[in-house]
Amino acid sequence: MRAEYLTVGGTLAFVEQHGEPDAPPVLCLHTAGQSGVQWRHTAPALAARGYRVVVPDLPGHGRSEPAPGGPVTDLGDYAAWCLDLVAHLGLERPAVVGCSIGGKIALDVAVRAPDRLAGVVAMAADAHTGGRPSLRGLRRELSDVAAPSRTDRTHLGTLAVIGRRVARERAELIATMHRREDPAVSTSDLLGWATHDLREDLPRITCPAHLVVGDDDLWLDVERVRRAAAGIPVGRCTVLEGIGHYPMEEIADFDAVLDGWLRELAPAREAS
Repeated sequence: MRAEYLTVGGTLAFVEQHGEPDAPPVLCLHTAGQSGVQWRHTAPALAARGYRVVVPDLPGHGRSEPAPGGPVTDLGDYAAWCLDLVAHLGLERPAVVGCSIGGKIALDVAVRAPDRLAGVVAMAADAHTGGRPSLRGLRRELSDVAAPSRTDRTHLGTLAVIGRRVARERAELIATMHRREDPAVSTSDLLGWATHDLREDLPRITCPAHLVVGDDDLWLDVERVRRAAAGIPVGRCTVLEGIGHYPMEEIADFDAVLDGWLRELAPAREAS
């Protein structure tokens, strides 16, 4: 692993890279309030399969400094930042893989620059959440971010959206790791998640797009995800049985699963 701080989009960002510089690049994006640590098992294993894996902490997350204007509530800002990072690193036709807000950001990147991508794998994401979670409730939390119970709510909320196939010990580890988030940043992320609407932009995603949703994900409607995939010219949808909101953390040996999805992107691009 190589790790460095880079100035991207006006902020100092922490970026990990795994694998050989000339290998096919894959940009991996984390979920709301979290950091690249969510990819700690997948990234090195995926690099061993022949990829150059780039894992940033988005502005305000993990080891990255805050975004210039403070916590971000527009996921489009993150998408633009990701394209700046791609240009900064000189990545040619990367695949973009993301989960939750990372999945929505991946789709937004594909709307903005489909010709520059090998394709996207958007997990736990659709084009529009349909007003979930409550915007009023999220905005109220911004004035109560110091409440001691917030950490416990993060812990219990994470456990609630992990799939039934995940062992109890693994689920507890995922939830414990998630307790590290900054409430102001994660709540702002979720405001972006709840308001970001790509429904009219889906036809502009001309690169292959694979949408993935767990059938135990309480935050998403599987049919909405299927409809979003159907609205993309080269889109497909996979429903994971017994998996919840965090496939890369819930599925053992996820690198093998993701490797299969990434290999399917190239033939799909050629066919399109």
